[in-house]
Amino acid sequence: MNNAWKDCRNLLCIRVDNMGDLMMSGPAIRALKESLSCQLTVLTSPKGKELAKLIPNIDDILICNAPWVKAEHNDNPSDFLALVETIKEKEFDGCVIFTVYSQNPMPAIMLAFLAGIPLRLAYCRENPYHLLTDWVPDQEPYSVIKHQVQRDLDLVAKIGARTSDESYHVQLNESVFSSVKKKLTEKGIDAASPYLIFHCGVSEPKRKYPTDLWIDIAKRALSTFGLPILFTGTLEEKEYIESIQNIVGRKSTSVVGLFSLEEFIWAIKKAALVISVNTSTIHLSSAVKTPMIVLYAQSNPQHTPWNVQHTILNYSIPDKFKSKNEVISYVDKLLYSEYVPYPSAEKVCDSIKEMLSTSLKTAL
Repeated sequence: MNNAWKDCRNLLCIRVDNMGDLMMSGPAIRALKESLSCQLTVLTSPKGKELAKLIPNIDDILICNAPWVKAEHNDNPSDFLALVETIKEKEFDGCVIFTVYSQNPMPAIMLAFLAGIPLRLAYCRENPYHLLTDWVPDQEPYSVIKHQVQRDLDLVAKIGARTSDESYHVQLNESVFSSVKKKLTEKGIDAASPYLIFHCGVSEPKRKYPTDLWIDIAKRALSTFGLPILFTGTLEEKEYIESIQNIVGRKSTSVVGLFSLEEFIWAIKKAALVISVNTSTIHLSSAVKTPMIVLYAQSNPQHTPWNVQHTILNYSIPDKFKSKNEVISYVDKLLYSEYVPYPSAEKVCDSIKEMLSTSLKTAL
């Protein structure tokens, strides 16, 4: 352990973007907790709050609607200054800032600096000079591209924090599953029997998989495998998801808005298989080791499922939705210059058949 950090007893980790990003930082958070034996607080977004409650090794949670990430609009400087004072009052010994390679870490670095946290660790392309006590020059994505989990683990390894367990984990209450069973029973679904989860909603239009193909896949899956389908998504996607389910009809149901986050994770845990776009659902599935098929829009090569059985079916992002972020544009030109069409319904169903045939959760 780095001598400067070995006596750190009150640590802040900053991960202020989406729920899936926080999940991917879970193994690095475990490494810090195990290596430092410290009180560990996570500063996260409103979207990450509920998941943070379920991740082991997190002792306390602070919420920040950060203006430098894509989230709810926040342009009130007084909120940022108030957050600085809140962090000051906590008297943290050290701060670790987790970012994806396409983010600028400087706003979070400045937050930690203004809050007077004596030890500050982060990746950064530019020389931050005195803003960081522990600077790791960011080589991604120009020299190497790592999975986000590995990126975060490598960051904390720079101060000597390591763990032998690099999987995701969530703490689930067994009693919550009783509520899930009851809700599914009311929808005509037997939670003790195999079922499929179709997660059609996306947080960004660029990742959307065509509606007509979702419908085709669901109808083929019902005809071929006979397993009930749960359609899932966020409340904002309720109308869209239900429009798909209404067309699919028999042996399918929408559970949008039915579950709390923990209940949703239980539903994923008990599913035979998850079919999803690349969104936080795939990281929740990784945490409970449910096999999945991911309809993966080619945007973030470092955010694939982690330590779980899975199949990835890639497709290109339409030009009109491609990011203006120069780092993401570089990766797009480097890795995704060749057009890849949407996976056909037949190809997806072949993958479902193959996955179900090897899954430990069900045998057809």
